[in-house]
Amino acid sequence: MGTETIESWFNSNVPETILMIGGILALLIVIMYLKGKESLKYKFLVLLGLIFGVIMASEAVVFYGQWELVTSVIVSIAAFTLIIRPFRDVHVAAIMSLFVMVIIYLAMGDLNGAMLFDSIDLTPLSEGWPRIVVAFIIGSMVYMIANFAEAIVMLFGKLFNCWPMLGLLGLVCIVEAIFMFMGYGSIMDYIDTSAIESSIDNL
Repeated sequence: MGTETIESWFNSNVPETILMIGGILALLIVIMYLKGKESLKYKFLVLLGLIFGVIMASEAVVFYGQWELVTSVIVSIAAFTLIIRPFRDVHVAAIMSLFVMVIIYLAMGDLNGAMLFDSIDLTPLSEGWPRIVVAFIIGSMVYMIANFAEAIVMLFGKLFNCWPMLGLLGLVCIVEAIFMFMGYGSIMDYIDTSAIESSIDNL
């Protein structure tokens, strides 16, 4: 099979291919986690999952509206779960607020001689305690907002990443991919078709 043929086949089967790979990765992560979460193999798979999760997310954005809704949802959840796994215990809000605080502090140095509405001199904010206090206040506001968002993201991240849920998600991805390869469209399409056929048989 030539390179062009492989590329053409992949372009025609993007969702099922990434679902299959993502599902297998999720199951391998679960298996290695249960065997030993401190092992290099487990950490390597988590890193691989992070990289592939980014690929899944980017493909979901590129092909938005071209896939079945169920397929898009499964791909998005799988991508989110694989991406967030290495960062479940990282306090992004604190890092982000500290970064913003430093940027604001540095930026306020340019206020020396600046005027607001041509009448308010902003020079006092460019030095000393006022500069530190303003940077701290803005950083604190960013922390509160980011901390709330982080709490929600981490809640779902830890929910989907507990090993039973991750294993189930992996199986769902694989089953969805298999149904798509078989031409059923998605799991829901297969369920709807089976329900219709059952109703016809009962007539």
